[in-house]
Amino acid sequence: MSLGFFVTGTDTGVGKTLVSCALIHRFTALGKSVIGMKPVAAGGERGAEGLINDDVRLLRAASNVNAALTLVNPYCFEPPIAPHIAATQAGAVIEIDRITQAYQQLAALAEVVIVEGVGGYCVPLNDTQDTANLAQRLGLPVIMVVGLRLGCLNHALLTARSITADGLTLAGWVANRIDPAMVAADDNIRALSQRITAPLLGEIEFAATPDPRRIAASFDVSPLGS
Repeated sequence: MSLGFFVTGTDTGVGKTLVSCALIHRFTALGKSVIGMKPVAAGGERGAEGLINDDVRLLRAASNVNAALTLVNPYCFEPPIAPHIAATQAGAVIEIDRITQAYQQLAALAEVVIVEGVGGYCVPLNDTQDTANLAQRLGLPVIMVVGLRLGCLNHALLTARSITADGLTLAGWVANRIDPAMVAADDNIRALSQRITAPLLGEIEFAATPDPRRIAASFDVSPLGS
């Protein structure tokens, strides 16, 4: 049976793709067949396979299982804006059923599927559903990426609370030092560790060009049932 994890963040730009790629590398190092999935992406460029987003390129490059772009990234839109707005502009509707079917096909191909969300935990996908609804439909354990910057305590604790309130398992979290000038970053990590019952899987030091393979080596994925 395939393992799957849903990677969400406390906000956009907190390092979900970096963490997703690092998780792919970590499970690969453990001898697993692994593939990354980004169900919805906004900010795509046209290529030989159609629209493709940079995050999707990185996930595919990290994966050791190949799959059609339409499965790895069922929805991609050209403008880098909120996905439900981009979909409306494109005359499309993001359907969670379609994403679920794509996930199931990927789960049949790989032992581990890392699903990267879009933006934060509750980003609208259509008129009535958001990324929280997607996480619920997939029913996967959630890994939360906390972008360490001013305000992250509130964002992280609210996100963790929402995940558990939705009946999902918060399997772990990652502290990503996205602001090199943040004061008392270690104290913030300590405060979150005292309040979040899920394990801290790893801390990422700030780097202008972070290397997901190197970061992967520092991750402890044993609490994830690996």
